[in-house]
Amino acid sequence: MPDTDTATNATHLTGKVAVVTGSGRGLGLAYATALARSGARVVVNDVDADVAEQAVKAITAAGGTAVAEVVPVGATEAAERLVERAVSTYGRLDVMVTNAGILRDRVLWKMTDDDFDAVITTHLRGTFTCARAAAVRMREQGEGGSLVLIASPAGQRGNFGQTNYAAAKAGIAAMARTWSMELARAHITVNAVVPVAATAMTETIPAFAPYVEALRTDGTPLPDALRKGEGFGTPEDCAGLVAYLASDAARTVTGQCIGIGGDKLSLWSHPQEIASAYADGGWSPEALADAFPTSVGREPQTVGIPAPAVPAAPESR
Repeated sequence: MPDTDTATNATHLTGKVAVVTGSGRGLGLAYATALARSGARVVVNDVDADVAEQAVKAITAAGGTAVAEVVPVGATEAAERLVERAVSTYGRLDVMVTNAGILRDRVLWKMTDDDFDAVITTHLRGTFTCARAAAVRMREQGEGGSLVLIASPAGQRGNFGQTNYAAAKAGIAAMARTWSMELARAHITVNAVVPVAATAMTETIPAFAPYVEALRTDGTPLPDALRKGEGFGTPEDCAGLVAYLASDAARTVTGQCIGIGGDKLSLWSHPQEIASAYADGGWSPEALADAFPTSVGREPQTVGIPAPAVPAAPESR
């Protein structure tokens, strides 16, 4: 049997300092709250000063320690401001959670340059600049650290109307794997969390919307068909994984894409070859046309996030 006291002590974050981007509300706030509850001192980040301050008040009212830094992530200067706020306020940085994100959903032929660039800047470039600034500081400290990147099922499987978002999230998964190798000698772990939760980004999905509304208005619990079958729950359901990955209990966990939502915990596989065929001298178009359907293309991979299989929606009260 595992030593419960040892495991509990290993997940304590007392003495650690964390930055959580996009943590004024939703998943980001849940992550920041969980980190503070475990003992970390937290820098809350949002683009809205009032939202950020409300998040800080909520965390401190619950006994945690937090300050706000209001800045939109993406630019190098913003990332350096966040790290500097952690260091100037608390003396160090141990955890960077790159959660900030926006949506600009449109099908390919309707997506503008601005739609694409805005999402890539916040999600992908913002993850890069914040992780880079954090890595520089953690390497200077010489005591290791944790980068927790926030990915998405859309980045693993694609999603209709989300060229920009899916591309950014796929890139984030690739960066987690790459950085886990580059930062291993510095004892900095890098993992991507793949959350599924009731947020402003998911409540518009028709199959989920009535349940999210019932949860919000009168606290009706999400059914097992969602919590277990779909791995879909509240932001708080996802927060424990972030706190765990920031802790000493997860010092050997790195380079992973880990799914969390509702009652479900999962591990996403790294892309890998699943079938192969060979032709002496290489492959001509004619040889491919003849062989592909009966060899490597015999069982093509599916795309997109599977449609939720949920029971009838709850009646409104």
